[in-house]
Amino acid sequence: PSFIIKRLTEEANKPENHKYSPYGGCQEFREAVASFYQKNYQVDLNPDTEVLTLIGSKEGIAHLIHAVINPGDGVLLPDPGYPVYQSAVHLAHGHSVPFPLNETKGYVPDFEKIPVHDLERAKLMLLNYPNNPTGATVELDTFIEAVEFAKNNQLCIAHDAAYDLVTFRGYESPSLLQVPGAKEIGVEFGSLSKSFNMTGWRIGYVVGNKELIRSLTIVKSNTDTSQFLAIQKAGATALTSDFTSVNQNNEIYQKRMEFVLSALQELGMEAERTKGTFFLWAKVPAGYTSQGFAEFVLEKAGVILTPGTAFGQRGEGYIRISLSVPTTRLNEAVDRMKNMKRGGATS
Repeated sequence: PSFIIKRLTEEANKPENHKYSPYGGCQEFREAVASFYQKNYQVDLNPDTEVLTLIGSKEGIAHLIHAVINPGDGVLLPDPGYPVYQSAVHLAHGHSVPFPLNETKGYVPDFEKIPVHDLERAKLMLLNYPNNPTGATVELDTFIEAVEFAKNNQLCIAHDAAYDLVTFRGYESPSLLQVPGAKEIGVEFGSLSKSFNMTGWRIGYVVGNKELIRSLTIVKSNTDTSQFLAIQKAGATALTSDFTSVNQNNEIYQKRMEFVLSALQELGMEAERTKGTFFLWAKVPAGYTSQGFAEFVLEKAGVILTPGTAFGQRGEGYIRISLSVPTTRLNEAVDRMKNMKRGGATS
């Protein structure tokens, strides 16, 4: 959005911003995050101890895992889930413990199906709603259950809320920190990449439990020196805006979703109409594996689809479609796939 770029250019022209940022991020950005949580979720945060600036939420999640676990410790990861979670656990010499998301109940966590021996070795659990790759959304009840489960099993929770503002059809995504007692065991990660089209700017935050944030700060202060101050201040402007640009983006994503859903129906494929993220999680046609169908469409139509198995074993039978590319490109992809079907390729 132009008002964010304007703030960036103003701050980039100030010599005082061309120095190292404080390790925890500049005060203006941290206060903007706290203000955002109070306005959107009625959650009070201390910007000095309960907010930490990140060079994107992806970096923060990976560093938190290093900060929290010892080699051999288990980390509970959603299946299907964002593949970077597993990679980060591997790099920290931890043990990934996939737990199922219940497909029949809208991809909510199936806590009761986690074996006791896995819980005994686990220290941390990751959640992600609105969900990548499925587009699933939850109500606060899911987070209430997660907090109770974590406390009963002596777990920390890290909630990846990168898509918290990418919502439509009247849905508003809740925050984990709205649950009473969530701050005692949990943190939540946020990103400006998706909501404000600031992907390459690498700016995000983590909020919540001050001890977890302090541990993460120790890792980060010995690894990086936070983000360029001009970007942080532009991020503060984004978070304290009226979100008109966010709503406009969401309208575009919703229109793209409806368009692609209609095209998938013509191709004989099923996908849920989601209320969050810019992803569609579609079943592959009968007779194909996820990988096999993705390779087939790439070869026959020149269209890239992500096979569901890239997100875990429970992704078998699905492909993920991203609506983040321009509408003209989506149109081209749909036309190619329809031509492929007319040629009998998916029959």
